[in-house]
Amino acid sequence: MDDLKRIADEVRACRLCPLGGMRKNAVPGEGPANAEVMLIGEGPGFHEDQQGRPFVGPSGQFLNELLAMAGYQREEVFITNVIKCRPPGNRDPLPEEIAACAHHLDRQIALINPKVIITLGRYSMAKFFPGAKISAIHGQARRVDGRTVVAMFHPAAALHQPALRAAIEEDFRRLRDIVREAEQKAEQTEQPAKRTSGNSASGGEQLSLF
Repeated sequence: MDDLKRIADEVRACRLCPLGGMRKNAVPGEGPANAEVMLIGEGPGFHEDQQGRPFVGPSGQFLNELLAMAGYQREEVFITNVIKCRPPGNRDPLPEEIAACAHHLDRQIALINPKVIITLGRYSMAKFFPGAKISAIHGQARRVDGRTVVAMFHPAAALHQPALRAAIEEDFRRLRDIVREAEQKAEQTEQPAKRTSGNSASGGEQLSLF
């Protein structure tokens, strides 16, 4: 039976791309299996590679502050990345590396079944919103394949570009409201259909703004 521990063990043993032979520690992700919020970053950095945990460097400290603004403790959410091993020199993930890790991430999403997925940065955003610009859609809750997904700036971006800090803080302050909206959407979906097909709302699974 699939579970988060089994996935984590497979990630630590993974050699599906060259990064598996370069890392000190793989970083499967961490958090409860019933987390209502799942945050997906881009890839581990130096501190994450050293500790085998996601978001433990400076951007992780800022992420903890952002979660507190939203009324969450780090232990309440699940945090991971699109790739589970650190690229050399903290370079951007390559398409083949993202593809090699995709099945790990997809299984985590399926098991946790979060109410809201937050993508942090453009590489995790591209998994759900290919071709989109983060400056145009950040903070907007959208339905993608039946899930509520919100693209946000990576915390590291705000550390390097202070002008982005206010935007990312404002996006996180809305997180509780986004979760409540997602809960309402899920309840509506789960209710037995009481209308005929001719009167039912159309496009329920299409990408749409709340």
